[in-house]
Amino acid sequence: MHTTRLYIDGAFAPPVAGGSFPAIDPASEQPFAHVAAGQAEDIDRAVRAARRAFDAGVWSGLTGAQRGAFLRKVAEGLRTRLAEIAAIEVRDNGKPLPEAEWDVGDAAFTFDYYAGLAEAEDSRADEEVDVGDARFRASITREPLGVVGAITPWNYPLLMAVWKVAPALAAGCTIVLKPSELCSLSCETLAEIIHDAGIPAGVFNLVTGTGPEAGQPLADHPLCDKLAFTGSVATGRKVMMAAASGIRTVALELGGKSPFLVFADCDVEKAVEWILFGIFWNKGEVCSATSRVLVERSLYPRLLARLKEAAEAIAIGSGDAPGVKLGPIVSKGQYDKILAAIASGRASGARLVSGGERPEGVAQGYFLQPTIFADVPVDAGIWREEIFGPVVCVNPFDTEEQALALANDSAYGLAAAVMSDDLDRCERVARKLRAGIVWVNCSQPTFAQLPWGGFKTSGIGRELGRAGYDAYFETKQITRFDPSEVWGWYLPGPA
Repeated sequence: MHTTRLYIDGAFAPPVAGGSFPAIDPASEQPFAHVAAGQAEDIDRAVRAARRAFDAGVWSGLTGAQRGAFLRKVAEGLRTRLAEIAAIEVRDNGKPLPEAEWDVGDAAFTFDYYAGLAEAEDSRADEEVDVGDARFRASITREPLGVVGAITPWNYPLLMAVWKVAPALAAGCTIVLKPSELCSLSCETLAEIIHDAGIPAGVFNLVTGTGPEAGQPLADHPLCDKLAFTGSVATGRKVMMAAASGIRTVALELGGKSPFLVFADCDVEKAVEWILFGIFWNKGEVCSATSRVLVERSLYPRLLARLKEAAEAIAIGSGDAPGVKLGPIVSKGQYDKILAAIASGRASGARLVSGGERPEGVAQGYFLQPTIFADVPVDAGIWREEIFGPVVCVNPFDTEEQALALANDSAYGLAAAVMSDDLDRCERVARKLRAGIVWVNCSQPTFAQLPWGGFKTSGIGRELGRAGYDAYFETKQITRFDPSEVWGWYLPGPA
């Protein structure tokens, strides 16, 4: 079986201490590769390499056009190896092959997009500011932030890494990437592509390993200027505490329990399609999954019946099997957490409409039927807490005001969706939903050109779009005094 390598200072190598752990195929529950188990010493080597590269200016000192040319080579490398990477992600994560292919294509586009922003940076002029005193000339400029420590999740192993790597590199930063130990293999391929593109040594570094042995040392490292994390709220708190101890910039993209408001005037088939997409895409392992569906009461019985019928028709199986729309849960640990949430939902008094069990005739693999709960108590854990699996909760509402109150009654605020043929109502509701991302008459479409991030405990900062690029810069003022003038506060002017 293949054993992955670390990529530090332009070279591939095993961890200093050696060691690895198995990568498990969630469809078969069998190991298929070994993942290099990086530890604190490897993190230290990687961060110091990134620090040297940044301070030497081998990357930040290039023009934006030069950096953009390198990023476009990476994008082309991803496209060239798309089928290979997609197959890796199917086996590592369990997602259906068409979804994995879509993810790799999106990753390539993201590199191209940020290459364009890097190229445009060369024509960006400093902002001149009139400070009201003719003796002073002031300007505002910006420069790359420095060394970035990035910790990324397992649900989109390559794509979530690229969301951090591409804008950081475009801005001129150097980076150390620590992907989730559950799904690390495609990030090794990304390192190979970056290496082949000729990006200078130390600019991009990859250290795989567990959270305690590699993630925490990266978060704690004093030479990191910024920590960028995507994952759970609990781990995000730890990353934020580490950033606070060193007074460093932090960006957190955390969990969600996103609402989907469906009004009675919309087409049932369209509503069901987007509800399915909003919760069963990527097996529900999506931070923005619209897992709380609120349906206007007059539509509620009919929509539930059609949703049950459509969910039960979804093809379940190994992600590489033709026609499969729901692959296995990523790991046994996650599988057990979802089953516990379903048991909690049953105990809460919610009505189990469909699913909640292993599919019939499936003896191995972390497979789970798409699961629908209805009439869910609003204080139940399945209504309030992120499950991160193919489980949706559906409740009725009577008025627009009630729907908004239920939607916004959450500790999270990542995403939300509204569906209605009344576009004025859609716009009105969208403005009142307390979320960083709002979809109208759809759910989950994501574009690299638009900012991504949430309110409340869903995180701090934004990824993607220009905001995701600007987040990797520091702002600097330069104030100049006219040398022909005399200040003369403490010392007299020239005789």
